[in-house]
Amino acid sequence: MVVVFGGVSAFLLMWRPAIEPVELPQHFDSEQLLRGARVVEAGDCAVCHTRPGGKYLAGGLGLVTPFGTLYSTNITPDPDTGIGRWSLPAFERAMRQGISRDGHFLYPAFPYVHYSRMTDEDIRDAYMYLISGPGVHAPATPNQMNFPMNIRPLVSFWNLLFLHSDRITALPDKSQTWNRGKYLVEGAGHCAGCHTPLNALGAEKSGQSLAGGVVDGWEAPSLRGMSSGPRPWTSEQLVGYLRAQVVPNHGTPAGPMRPVSLGLARLPLADVEAIADYLLSLQAPAATRSKESSKMTPIAAQQAAGLALFQGSCAGCHAPGAAMRTIDARPGLEQTSALHATSPRNFLKTVMEGIAPVPGMPGPVMPAFSASLSDDQLEALAAYLREQTQPDEPWTDLSSTIHDLRQEAK
Repeated sequence: MVVVFGGVSAFLLMWRPAIEPVELPQHFDSEQLLRGARVVEAGDCAVCHTRPGGKYLAGGLGLVTPFGTLYSTNITPDPDTGIGRWSLPAFERAMRQGISRDGHFLYPAFPYVHYSRMTDEDIRDAYMYLISGPGVHAPATPNQMNFPMNIRPLVSFWNLLFLHSDRITALPDKSQTWNRGKYLVEGAGHCAGCHTPLNALGAEKSGQSLAGGVVDGWEAPSLRGMSSGPRPWTSEQLVGYLRAQVVPNHGTPAGPMRPVSLGLARLPLADVEAIADYLLSLQAPAATRSKESSKMTPIAAQQAAGLALFQGSCAGCHAPGAAMRTIDARPGLEQTSALHATSPRNFLKTVMEGIAPVPGMPGPVMPAFSASLSDDQLEALAAYLREQTQPDEPWTDLSSTIHDLRQEAK
């Protein structure tokens, strides 16, 4: 009897019914579509659901996880390969519970844990915007998940542990701007999805929200204590950075943050200011970083090599007298957050991968140096620039980080 009861309980936990397909409406309210476009932009939907060179929101982007590779799906209103037969209840279920219209479980790389906290109005507006666009026929690319995560019903147990759909409520003792920022960061923006360390099951570690993580080999820095760190952010700087601008003392977004910031630049300025207001209010956790080896000085030969590399490869854009500093607002490298970070990972990733041009935008653009600089040269350049920026705190893990990045690139 116990075995039967357990089997029935497991079946009920792992099974969800399909929701009947519907015919989509043909007429839409323009104001609702405008609101929906803002929700979709705040939720970074295009960042994951548009592959490089692909059609807008037609999916196909590969997302590498510790459990295998997922490919984002088509969320255009194509009736055969997209969401063109999805009703609003089916869309709401996907956003709040991670269940597709046909009843299969979605992997939590889709951030329904955060979307579940959004308002009914925002989810409805996003739905109307998505189904109003042009449909694109784009069949899903098969996922390549490792056993046992290739068995989708097992996600139900993950949800049981980590899906807590508490809505975001405004705090009466905080300003309207702060509450709006909290809603965007913790809801549609799902910032914790990248900026929080993950546990062995791929869920955000409890009690460490926004304390920093790693995404696609890039360090997603802690978003706590930004206003009081060694290089504190001002609201103006953070707003500019979030909108993909080059800002003094911190540079410009690169890596996975680049497309996110380009999306934020399309939001109303007031929303980005609200995000900055909320983030700058977060307090830093207790310092845990070791001071070991903080007094070590890089060898003179390495410093000389780093200086030569800077003059040959970087000075044309980043030296104090470089014309590009004025023409294209290229930052002095000593001003960038990557050179002041505890880890050299983001600086090295930027040098190795560069910053790709965005069609229709003048810049900033930076070439990739991965093929033209050897490991020793990358190490020398990084050590030299770190010495110019943080002479009392040299990076001691440059060689191992470069090795890791080379392996990850393969």
